[in-house]
This record gives sequence, C-alpha cells and structure tokens, in this order.
Amino acid sequence: MYNIVFIGFGVVGTGLAEIMHNKKDYLKNKYGFEYNVLGVCDLIKGSIYDENGLDLEKVLKLNKEKGKIIDYPAKEKGLKSVEMIKKPEVDIIVEVTPTNVKTGEPGLTHYRTALENKKHIVSTNKGPVALKYRELKEIADKNNVYLGFEGTVLSGTPAINLATRDLAGCEIKSIQGILNGTTNYILTKMEEGREYEDVLKEAQKLGYAETDPTADVEAYDPLAKIVILANTVMEGNVDLNKVPREGITKITLEDVKRAKKNGKRIKLIGKAWREGGEVKAQIKPEEIPLTHPLANVMGVLNAITFETDVTGDVTIIGPGAGAYTAGYAMLTDMLEIHRRF
Repeated sequence: MYNIVFIGFGVVGTGLAEIMHNKKDYLKNKYGFEYNVLGVCDLIKGSIYDENGLDLEKVLKLNKEKGKIIDYPAKEKGLKSVEMIKKPEVDIIVEVTPTNVKTGEPGLTHYRTALENKKHIVSTNKGPVALKYRELKEIADKNNVYLGFEGTVLSGTPAINLATRDLAGCEIKSIQGILNGTTNYILTKMEEGREYEDVLKEAQKLGYAETDPTADVEAYDPLAKIVILANTVMEGNVDLNKVPREGITKITLEDVKRAKKNGKRIKLIGKAWREGGEVKAQIKPEEIPLTHPLANVMGVLNAITFETDVTGDVTIIGPGAGAYTAGYAMLTDMLEIHRRF
C-alpha cells in the first residue's frame, strides 16, 4: 500500500488523480498496485492532509465544483509543500508544480526534499531534471529511491522508458525529435499557405499556445526536453544554458514554400549526438527530406527518432501534452516503483 501526496493540483495533477480513481480496481487486480492519497498541496486550491487517507472522489468533486479543495474536512490544513513531503508515512511524491527552466524552483526544492527524505518522486516538471539531473540522480541512488520523470519529454508517449529500458543493450548514437506540439502545429498550418501570426492566434484560441507563447515559439520548452534526453538517455553532461537555441519566429511563409518546392519540410528539431567523446545538443528549425520519418509528423503530434547501433533508427510518435497523457506518464512511473522496490 503506497501513501501518496500531490504537490500541485492543476490540470496534470487532477488528470492523474482522475485516472487513479477510475482505475483503482484495475490497478489492484492487474498489477497488485494499491494506494492511499494522504495529501494535496496547491498554492491556489489549498492544502489538505490526513494520515488515514483522503477520499479522492470527494477531493475531485470539490475541485470540479468550487475550483478549490480547502473545504475538504481533512485532519490537517495549510501545510506547506515541504512539510507535507517530509511526513514520515509518505512513500511517493507526485510533483506537478509549474515548470521553471531558469531556476527550477519551486520544483527543484521539492525534488531534493523528497529524495533526501527517502521518498520516491514522479513528476512532469521539466525544470529540475533539465538543470540538475546528475545531482538529483546521485541523491536518489544514495537513498535507494526512484526518480521518475517519464512525462517531462513526450508526456504520456514513452520516450525515456523506450530508450533506457526497451532499447537496453543498444548504443544510442544520436537523437532527433519534434519535441513541441505548438510549434509543429504552426509549421503544419503555414504549409497550407497561412501566415505565422494568424496561425499563432489560432493556436492560442485552441489552447495549444499560451497567451505568452515564448516558451514554445522561442524553443525554451523543447530545449529543456532535448537536454533531458541528452543527459539521461545518452549520459551526457549538457548545460541547458550553453545549448544553441533557435525558435520559429523568423520562419516566413516564403521559407516554408521554398522548402516544399525542394521536396523538404521545415520542422523544429531537437538533436543530441556524440562528438569528440562528449554529448552535444541543439534545437533549431531544419529542412528535412520528406522521406525522413519526422517529416510526416504533423499537427500537435510529437516524435523522436533514436539512432541505434543494433536496430538502426527507431521512431516513436504520439501526443506530447494533455492532462490524461501527462498523468498517465506518472502512473507508469509509479508502476515502475511497484515493480522495482
């Protein structure tokens, strides 16, 4: 029986909570995975904790009806995130606070606190892993706990597990990927003859792009993802702040048309490769031939091609965002904890 707390209860956190609630019997019967949610801590919605367990259905209902959970009749209210993480009876921390790729905070503090207090952690928060993976892995290994971040790269599409577990025994020589659905959607629509600004506005209306789209269109989001892949899958020591980064804001309709005329397609490509004994990475728009598997990944889909020494190129395609897909990624991490520990 695993005791779990949620640090953050936004779209992804509630997505995971709904999956766990709906699949509770299935997870028990098929995998022997049983759990209690003891606490939820969210800056906006409130902080509730009960060592005997919360009624997840009631928590979700309150959240849906009132947009907050503080009215839940819990034994303890108002605990700060670090206080909740340190509770001795807690086994797994679900960390889903907003990503910050500049400092990693507050997620980085949550990661460190969990691992130092011998708690497993599962998260979709890219910042801490992109900035401090080696340090966090060392703390996890030292304390014999699991550092789970499958959802940081392609959300619920299994990129990290595919590379580290399913391709075990292969040397991964390089990685190429379409790692951001928003920019891929914009480039797809531009190929239909539409201007960048028009498509961006549409993407914002559809919820694919934020009001401030900088993280996507200036490639900060896929930058963090390619750094995570470079450091975890290829065991590099790539510094996020030193990776060449170029977004799609300078791509014109004429550029897209010219590429199409030459039998190519412009995609925002994250790359990691070995050079002179070290791993390097970059993110920038590239013209790729239509025969390349990534060329035909359209709309908001993401994809990664792993170049291996044994099986050749292996490509995985799937959604790279969404409440349920990201939530599912953390569920796979929790099932991995259940298998390993």
